Amino acid sequence: MFRHKAADIWTWVSIALLVLFMVFLIFPLFGVLKHSVYDNDDNLSLVQFKKFFGNRYYSSTIGNSFKVTIAVTIVSLLLALPFSYFYTFYNLKGTKFLFVVSILCVMSAPFIGAYAWIMLLGRSGVITRALSSVGINIGSIYGFKGILLVQSLKFFPLVFIYMNGAFRNIDNSLMEASANLGCSGVKRFFQIVMRLSMPTLLAAALMVFMRAFADYGTPGLIGEGYRTFPVEIYSQFMGENGQNQNFAAAISVFAVVVTAVIFLIQKWATNRFKFTMNVMHPIQKKEPHGLSGVLMHGYCYLLVILGFLPNLYIANLSFRNCDGSIFKPGYSLVNYQNALKRLLVRSIENTLLQGFISLAIIIVISILIAFLVVRKGGLISNTLDTMSMLPYIMPGSVIGIALVFAFGPKPWALTGTIWVMILNLVIRRMPYTIRSATARLMQIPLSIDEVARSLGASKLKTLVKITVPLMSSGIISGAILSWVAIITEISGAIILYSNKTINLTVSTYVSVGRGRDGVACAFATIVTALTIISMVLFLAVSKSEDDIKL
Repeated sequence: MFRHKAADIWTWVSIALLVLFMVFLIFPLFGVLKHSVYDNDDNLSLVQFKKFFGNRYYSSTIGNSFKVTIAVTIVSLLLALPFSYFYTFYNLKGTKFLFVVSILCVMSAPFIGAYAWIMLLGRSGVITRALSSVGINIGSIYGFKGILLVQSLKFFPLVFIYMNGAFRNIDNSLMEASANLGCSGVKRFFQIVMRLSMPTLLAAALMVFMRAFADYGTPGLIGEGYRTFPVEIYSQFMGENGQNQNFAAAISVFAVVVTAVIFLIQKWATNRFKFTMNVMHPIQKKEPHGLSGVLMHGYCYLLVILGFLPNLYIANLSFRNCDGSIFKPGYSLVNYQNALKRLLVRSIENTLLQGFISLAIIIVISILIAFLVVRKGGLISNTLDTMSMLPYIMPGSVIGIALVFAFGPKPWALTGTIWVMILNLVIRRMPYTIRSATARLMQIPLSIDEVARSLGASKLKTLVKITVPLMSSGIISGAILSWVAIITEISGAIILYSNKTINLTVSTYVSVGRGRDGVACAFATIVTALTIISMVLFLAVSKSEDDIKL
């Protein structure tokens, strides 16, 4: 009898998880859909969609979002492909440094780069004023150009992570054979290397597209009149000139449809061009020599330094004397002292408390879902796997709005509470740990579980005592990536927070909006420091670069 119940335990676990996802994810998203088909007098109508598509002011956000996102995707590919090729095929100096800094670029808070480039190239930026003093006018960084610059430097590491893995999985014998047949240099790169890496290239491009499309922080700060989907959603939902939550819901529905279509295209393209290759002879790195070696090193180091420059500049400004938004000569801790007066302690406490609780929940759910997907399979497990990935492809503002619609009214009344902040973090940041844990479990032979069962261990005991310890590297590396994403969360938190639950990234964003630049730099530097510490821990526990599952 006991064994029969034990054998059934995973059915009950899968049903329980399915119910949780239905209540805390599908139900809120259904609320967004419901609000989108009501007018402002709560009558069933498609007037919100007619308003969006019929008014050029609003419909232009479609073209703006696609234009800047496509441009960011192309530029990110152009920047990352040479970088990935040099990194993988040549024995560059300081590869660990290049890898760590490039990862920090993509894992930093999304709006910090925008804020730093405003301080550098804005109307009163350091570089702008320096060039103006010698008669050079570089124009405005705001709008399309600024978004393109910031997002390209932020997202090129995504392409690098994907392509580095793809390039290392190419069999070196193919490279040697192509060279023997007279195909070398640039011709070999395009005809051999790129063709073998095409599935990964498409996956990387579509991942950049989705991340850039959903980014709120960058266009929110540097876009000015160049309005994109996430900015318009936030403006309509929280706007100072009047709220139109049903209209925001309609825009959110369209944004979800777009990201879902892109995600399906990615899945189709990956399956369409997928092939297997046994890597019997790993890539043998060459030694870079002469001018070409200097150019390779110069390009790679310049790219990662440019990508991380915003964080360094913000850290420098955080120690500069500052009065409001005016930085003065000299260095001190005045910005950190002012930050202490403006919710610094509360922001740090909230960030850590919300983060640790969210992470604990994420780890437990991720282990269960990974086990169900890899070891059990079936309709419910596959449904859970798909549901868990939905928040990964959606703009954070959509998740925030969905949670307000679902749990804002009574009897829940959770908006602004720690519980809705935690719920947002769990929903949005769980995919990192799920993917990492699933990938690690796939590498563990099923025979190990079978041996434990044959010795009398129950399925639950086998999971806790045998499987989870073997999965630990994947769980820990995924959890750290989830943690970094948690402490840099802004898109959903900016909609859900209250003065009692404000976190570091929201404090930074609010300080920028209120002209407290010195305080904002102090907040941002603390976020960056937490990110660096987390990534150092990740590299300490991860076994290879392949452990990163973004």
